[in-house]
Amino acid sequence: MASMNQTPPPGWTQEGDALIRTIQRADFVEAIALVLKIAPLAEAANHHPDIDIRYRIVHLALSTHSAGHKVTAKDFALAGQINDIAEDDISACAAELRGRLKL
Repeated sequence: MASMNQTPPPGWTQEGDALIRTIQRADFVEAIALVLKIAPLAEAANHHPDIDIRYRIVHLALSTHSAGHKVTAKDFALAGQINDIAEDDISACAAELRGRLKL
């Protein structure tokens, strides 16, 4: 388990037993694109954030369910990977979605 003294990555806060981040995108399609870029990271880590999308706002919460819903090294690692998603990758995904949705 990660030390509770570990500093959350930039943009994240530790609230109780979760790492929390809220990200605002330009619109709903970009919010969905962000989630689509998070999905393969979460699957590869077998560690899945709680995600709440409200129009263009994406709320993320990370805690390790198998550790009794505590913050562990897995949470800090995935938060860092989410932070590393390139803006260009999100934009390209959003453009592809707009094309598929004929927007």
